[in-house]
Amino acid sequence: MPEHEDGGTSATTDAPRPEPLGTFFRVDEVHRDDGRVRYVGESYVPERTLVRKLVPSFREAGYEVEVDVVNGRHVVVATPFSHGSDGIPWINLAMFVATVLSTLFVGAYGWFYVGWEEITANPVAVLQGWPFTVAVLGVLLTHELGHYVAGRYHGVNVSLPYVIPFMFPFGTLGAVIRMRGRMPSRKALFDIGVAGPIAGLVATVVVTAIGLSLDPIRVPAAVADASGTVIQFNNPPLLSIIADLLGQPTSYEDPGLTAHPVVIGGWVGMFFTLLNLLPVGQLDGGHMVRAMVGPRQETIASLVPAALFTVAAYLFFWRGLGLDQSVGLWAFWGVFSLVIAYNGPANPADETRLEWPRLAVGIATFALGSLCFLLVPIQVVTA
Repeated sequence: MPEHEDGGTSATTDAPRPEPLGTFFRVDEVHRDDGRVRYVGESYVPERTLVRKLVPSFREAGYEVEVDVVNGRHVVVATPFSHGSDGIPWINLAMFVATVLSTLFVGAYGWFYVGWEEITANPVAVLQGWPFTVAVLGVLLTHELGHYVAGRYHGVNVSLPYVIPFMFPFGTLGAVIRMRGRMPSRKALFDIGVAGPIAGLVATVVVTAIGLSLDPIRVPAAVADASGTVIQFNNPPLLSIIADLLGQPTSYEDPGLTAHPVVIGGWVGMFFTLLNLLPVGQLDGGHMVRAMVGPRQETIASLVPAALFTVAAYLFFWRGLGLDQSVGLWAFWGVFSLVIAYNGPANPADETRLEWPRLAVGIATFALGSLCFLLVPIQVVTA
């Protein structure tokens, strides 16, 4: 049964009672439901101010807090959260195993040129794609674990990464984490948002350097001589810079040679970093810009779809490229960014502005991310 407490009394209850609750809110009733505690009464301050005042102390007590209005009365809802993992994360584990298998197959068949007949005769042959799997999943998981560690540091309830299996060309659609409850502050929002791109870029540079240092692989004659079309992945500036610093080529005079597939892991890291840094909605860039400039982030986000559609139009009308020459890619992300921009960014409880060191880190991260951009990242060419 729900507990009830009349305002002004001191009835016994083990519900959390942080000092700001009594200072900024008059509690008339206390109700319990599935671990949640609902304080019904009247707020002495605007709702946003109330949330900002209550979040830090409730989080110390192990609760997320929200404020709602029900039948004309204010309701403070405190929900307990867990700082650790509740049992074995079976869904995360199953998706990870599925993605390992999909990237092994794509790596072996698509990038190491292991024949279909060999794979069907001996499925263990897909293990030849393990360098590709390690490279691709390494950069993606390092990115998401950056978010995870920063979230745990700030006491935000974040899940372990969910890796999404797929087929060609990478064997995966990337990885995501879930964040539950309201973001406590702009500082926490920034740290969680920027941790992924920074960690991912470090992993991307390492993987790219390793891949460029490995010997190129020879394309089987049957594949090299086959007529048809192939997908070409052009080099973003960051990849070219790493290659120049190492003195390693990214292409070869011998048409039978191609860069080691581990380099593709670095390419994937750069591409996903670029997309995640778009300053819209719940993407990393959206979190960072929301923390850096406040609510004005939504104005910036509204410009992103137009910019992506402009890039697509430029490639189509002025460069004469088709939908399979990155035009469709930028048009798709224009639509996608429009949707997530409409859904809005995360709104932290504490709107205290960031200090200049974090602003500098944010600017530097966007600058590094810009080195992952090129107008035509993917194109279809005739073999």
